Amino acid sequence: MKKSDIAMVILIASISVVVAFFVASSIPLLRVSPQGEKVEMVEKVPDTIDEPDTAVFNKDAINPAVETIIGQGSQANK
Repeated sequence: MKKSDIAMVILIASISVVVAFFVASSIPLLRVSPQGEKVEMVEKVPDTIDEPDTAVFNKDAINPAVETIIGQGSQANK
């Protein structure tokens, strides 16, 4: 592209951004309410930790992140 083509693309893009800004600011749906919005407050999570369920968190459970090799060879059925 020539320098004049690049300058024209930058000019058109700049004008498009300015036009889009004014069009978007004129749409009432996109305006922010001046008094704000009321939101529901959540309760604070307690600092105490209960003992985990031993049926779910078993210390002898199989770790799925550990690579398991089935067979005799080093590459057998990974």
